[in-house]
Amino acid sequence: MSTSRIAVLDVDGTLIDSNYHHALAWYRALRSVGETWPVWRLHRLIGMGGDQLVTALGGEDLERRVGDRVREQQGKEVDGLIEEMAPLPGARDLLLAIKERGHRLVLASSGKERHVDAFLDMLDARDIADDWTSSADVEASKPAPDLLHVGLQKLGAPPDAPSVMIGDSVWDVEAAKRAGMPALVVRSGGFGDDELRKAGAAALYDTPADLAKALDDTPLA
Repeated sequence: MSTSRIAVLDVDGTLIDSNYHHALAWYRALRSVGETWPVWRLHRLIGMGGDQLVTALGGEDLERRVGDRVREQQGKEVDGLIEEMAPLPGARDLLLAIKERGHRLVLASSGKERHVDAFLDMLDARDIADDWTSSADVEASKPAPDLLHVGLQKLGAPPDAPSVMIGDSVWDVEAAKRAGMPALVVRSGGFGDDELRKAGAAALYDTPADLAKALDDTPLA
């Protein structure tokens, strides 16, 4: 048995099947302000926080011209798509398996508070998770490590507390690396195995259900 740890779980794309919905929402939001970008370019950035995505997509010029408007509209587009999102296979089982092994659990989402609330309801996770975050809790989102640090702070834990990140994108892995956490990754983000391993993923799983079954082979045994 491992010592008690803190599991820091991404929500969008890791527990909820939402990445492609978010790519479409960004596409529509950009089109609304006269900017058309290929959806595949947008998908490559999903998992990165909205505060950084526009600059990563089109540089400081795009951020300066349309950043705030696009983020506001993207949130509205997600509002219209959220009923089409659903938990990934075994998402709630993974949360329960982590808690049953005596670990603490924080859901580290950079989504808007109203979207995080909807995801908590989808997962029926309010009585499982010890706490959760939203975009309101940080100034810089992933790949910055701030969201993971805030997750630990919400549990009253120091930055170097024994912890593990569970995510679905290279941006999750990068944030975990910067926070000093190993990263377990599910493939639902749509990134290639080689990319995830190069970023530093400790192990890869198809679904949360697969990770739950293999939990005894991880630091969350």
